[in-house]
Amino acid sequence: MTTAPRTDPAPPAGPAAEDQAPLDLAGVGAGPAGLSLAALADSHRGLRAAWFEQRPAFSWHPGLLIEGTTLQVPFLADLVTLADPASPWSYLSYLREQGRLFPFYFAETFHIERTDYDAYCRWAGERLASVRFGRRVESVSWDRARELFELTVCPVEGAAGPRAVHARAVALSLGSTPHVPEVLRPAVGAPAGGAPVVHSAEYLVHRERLLAADHVTVVGSGQSGAEVFLDLLRHRPAGAERLHWLTRSPAFAPMEYSKLGLEHFTPDYTRYYHALPETTRDALTARQWQLHKAVDHETLAEIHGELLGRAQRSGWPDAVLTPGVAVRAADRRGDGALDLRLVHAEQESAATLTTGAVVLATGYRDTPLEPLLGDLAGAVRRDTAGRPLVTDDYRLELAEGVTGRVFVAGGERHTHGVGTPDLGLMAHRSATVLNQLLDERPYPLPARTAFTTFGLRQAPAAPREAPAPPVD
Repeated sequence: MTTAPRTDPAPPAGPAAEDQAPLDLAGVGAGPAGLSLAALADSHRGLRAAWFEQRPAFSWHPGLLIEGTTLQVPFLADLVTLADPASPWSYLSYLREQGRLFPFYFAETFHIERTDYDAYCRWAGERLASVRFGRRVESVSWDRARELFELTVCPVEGAAGPRAVHARAVALSLGSTPHVPEVLRPAVGAPAGGAPVVHSAEYLVHRERLLAADHVTVVGSGQSGAEVFLDLLRHRPAGAERLHWLTRSPAFAPMEYSKLGLEHFTPDYTRYYHALPETTRDALTARQWQLHKAVDHETLAEIHGELLGRAQRSGWPDAVLTPGVAVRAADRRGDGALDLRLVHAEQESAATLTTGAVVLATGYRDTPLEPLLGDLAGAVRRDTAGRPLVTDDYRLELAEGVTGRVFVAGGERHTHGVGTPDLGLMAHRSATVLNQLLDERPYPLPARTAFTTFGLRQAPAAPREAPAPPVD
């Protein structure tokens, strides 16, 4: 069913956009999830679709593209392969165009560097005719008279004003934003002469200043915190590292990466999780932190190896790694340093740590839908905690008066589980969405994806569909 990439552009978001025929699908956001949907949709000439992204070009966590860091998922978790292995938008197609297919083959590498994944997605974004960078969607509303969604799209640069784009369906891929705990928000910033407090998302922007600080504290023990700590450790002088790594978690724990453990990131588990009661899902998510908030085994081994090597060559390194610690406040001193007020839950003890810089590896939060949806947000059905209800096929549950469909890619962890942000489920989700929009249902979704049977009562399996004939 795969065809060559499209060269005919979708309707522009320009002055005459409101006069164009409505789109079948309008996408908001062109991060990996949005690009995945755009790449799979590209093969279907009859689908009128466009994606709008406010950034001028694709960029994936630029502050964390540390040299040598790799994806935590295999390269097969690209934009398309797990739904359409023959797609011209696969990572292997990218390598072939770059002339690197044979070197990659000989390297026998399953986990690629993040910088290369970023370059691959940028390659796709620049070539997909349906993706419009530098276009900010200000609002999405429902036009009851026309039974269409109306998107107000504004060029980020230039004198052109906002224009209306109409669509029968909308796909929201809003991504996430860096999270800073409330108690630390007053200290965030990088004042001249004062200790910088930055989120790990901006680590590389401030790296030189952090390396020059007399003491650095990393807060948070997920993968980002581990990579930042390792990078600082490698670049600070032996015997004078002056580093602290603190986390509320009970241990610097390894990611659950056993083969059967990874089956929590399959469509089978997603269906099982979605069918559970809301309170059960919430309790499960809290217990499953080692599936998505812990650290890759190799990174932990590299940290230990670096510490061991320094201990052998120069004596015990000046690096303190302490789990079970919460930061309750950060107070700026007159000399520009910071006093971090710490509490250790198990010891029921408190202490103050003076530091010259802080990196907050405190994770991300899903970007809320409400500011974008405006009045339409009132039509979204919600659970008892006020979160949007999302069907098993990734549609927002909407009031009866809204007959159009709004799909979400991100922001559905509370209904779909820990696999929601995982790159390995991205193409499957995109295929699920497109199967609802295209009459031929072009993507045969596997009826079973895990050896594990989750639960005694089986969640409904995906229908086994016959492959559609090739699109001419």
